[in-house]
Amino acid sequence: MGRWVKPEVFPLLAPITFVVGLCGFQLARNLLTNPEVRVNKAHRTTAVLENQKEGEKYAEHSFRQFLRTRRPECSSSSSSSDEGCGEGLYCLSCTVGLSGRRCVRSSATHIFNLLNNSLPFNKYAFLTTHNAFSINGDPPSHTGVPNIVPRNQEDDVAHQLNNGVRGLMLDVYDYKGDVWLCHSFGGHCHDYTAFGPALDTLKQIEAFLSANPSEIITIILEDYVRAPSGLTKVFTDAGLMKYWFPVSSMPRGGGDWPPVRDMVAKNHRLLVFTSVRAKEQSEGIAYQWNYMVENQYGDGGMKSGECPSRGESSPLNDTTKSLVLMNFFGSAPFEPAACLQNSGPLMDMLDTCHAAAANRWPNFLAVDFYKRSEGGGAFQAVDKLNGELLCGKDDVNSCVRL
Repeated sequence: MGRWVKPEVFPLLAPITFVVGLCGFQLARNLLTNPEVRVNKAHRTTAVLENQKEGEKYAEHSFRQFLRTRRPECSSSSSSSDEGCGEGLYCLSCTVGLSGRRCVRSSATHIFNLLNNSLPFNKYAFLTTHNAFSINGDPPSHTGVPNIVPRNQEDDVAHQLNNGVRGLMLDVYDYKGDVWLCHSFGGHCHDYTAFGPALDTLKQIEAFLSANPSEIITIILEDYVRAPSGLTKVFTDAGLMKYWFPVSSMPRGGGDWPPVRDMVAKNHRLLVFTSVRAKEQSEGIAYQWNYMVENQYGDGGMKSGECPSRGESSPLNDTTKSLVLMNFFGSAPFEPAACLQNSGPLMDMLDTCHAAAANRWPNFLAVDFYKRSEGGGAFQAVDKLNGELLCGKDDVNSCVRL
């Protein structure tokens, strides 16, 4: 997602990002050394045991409560290590020398385990990764030419899914006679903007769906594939068609989606949306903006107190589309900034976009560097969304009946 107009911009992106980071260092220091700590409201739960599974839910609820309130300092030398933090947390320093290292959340709440899957699909919220394929530490080249595109995430799609991500934004292009993941410009993939064959990532998705028969994944494609039935072929080759949610079963006019448990029972556990209208008819791939509204991505969608609609989308308050996607990431990915953005500003924007979307909470929350924050981050934001959607509270853990 996101487009550059001129190819000569690419070699300049890395140094520009570095300079921007240096210029903003003092501001970041002031902000991060005195962070605004968001404390969840006290849980108000009902002491009712419904069946033998409630004890299990209580344990999950208590564990999540602990994870959300425990933010000890840590001393691990690796930002990806959970040393000294415990299960469900890992040791992170947003920017070395600013706010110190602390234990932060590393995974989302498994909502269907915590509660149930009896409600329509559009009554839940899902953590979504922007440019899920654009990963730090990937091989510098899959083409023999260094890839110079800035990265948006820290771990591969398999790890993202294991950490609770359920929505993936992928940019797909024709390249080398196949479908590739690429972050490029002008509708064409180049050696220096290519990440790898889409098939490799789609196989990771298939492996996850096979191993987790109660989970649902949504793929949102920025689609530049022009080869006839090119997407159908790559999804077929990846073994994903058996999970395909058919366009014919998708609601129009703002109606509810099927209950999640029915989707699971029918094995309709993969939703795929394309940015190309014609492919709904030609390949049976849902045209995204027939079914969802979306706010502006990039810097234009991060202004405090504003939540404008994306140009291709219907207005956010169009209730004939029953899914709502909220983007919250900058135009140029910058890992240190994501720590701040994925904290207080993200939580504030949830309320802003809720009002803009006719008092509807987002179903998909798309971010860069999804694990980066000063505490609960995007995981906490999705907990808030599910709490609001499922029981009208600001934390899904408050929906558990004890």
